[in-house]
Amino acid sequence: MDREDIIKTINSLLIQEFEIEEKKISPGAHLKDDLGLESLDFVDIAVIIKKEFGITLKGEEVTSLKTMGNLYDYIYDHIKQK
Repeated sequence: MDREDIIKTINSLLIQEFEIEEKKISPGAHLKDDLGLESLDFVDIAVIIKKEFGITLKGEEVTSLKTMGNLYDYIYDHIKQK
């Protein structure tokens, strides 16, 4: 899976699961400030990432992800390591 596939998958999931407008989603979009995600949403995102990509996010890792770009990079880096 390449980075573009990851971006499309994550964006699609955020649009479906959290009803985020597609135009708001960009690599520089801040997860909390720009997309309005809250603490419990991050738990849901971690579950989605585990289900879709087989990657387990730890609590401190989730809180370190500030932007969509950080999230894409995190997933991409972990997939490359497999």
